Amino acid sequence: MSEIDLFNEEDEDVDNQSNKYLMFHLGAEEYGIDIARITAIEELPQITAIPDMPDFVKGVINLRGKVIPAVDLRLRFGIEKREYDDRTCIVIVSVNESTLGLIVDIVSEVHEIKINDIGSPPAFKNTSGKEQYISGLAKKGEEVKIILDVEKIISNEEKAVLELR
Repeated sequence: MSEIDLFNEEDEDVDNQSNKYLMFHLGAEEYGIDIARITAIEELPQITAIPDMPDFVKGVINLRGKVIPAVDLRLRFGIEKREYDDRTCIVIVSVNESTLGLIVDIVSEVHEIKINDIGSPPAFKNTSGKEQYISGLAKKGEEVKIILDVEKIISNEEKAVLELR
């Protein structure tokens, strides 16, 4: 496994990380996660399947001796499944006091997004519950980026199954 380096050396400074989001694609849409939550970005490693898990939990990975659940965000969000390729990677995030791997189609870059450019998530009723993962919608030029709340990607019931805190 090799770590993908999208962070600049200056990003190591915690003060420099505010308002910065790692952007990635799932299909045609671009999503972002606050980089303060990200511990690593890795090429997709071997995944060990675990029986009786939700379909979006592909299994676990061994990352430098630590066993981490691997969640396919396409499946989590109800997006059509696709085969993994050499651009598919896993974003390792901190959720409360636990670690979780999020499988994404491709990581693009780190964007600085001012807090004033992030609006509230949609207020419309969505029976799928997908809006619960969205912390905001960011305006970048003419585009809208979906900012995710990593703490809500896995529900409390699912955290219990995965033995996450």
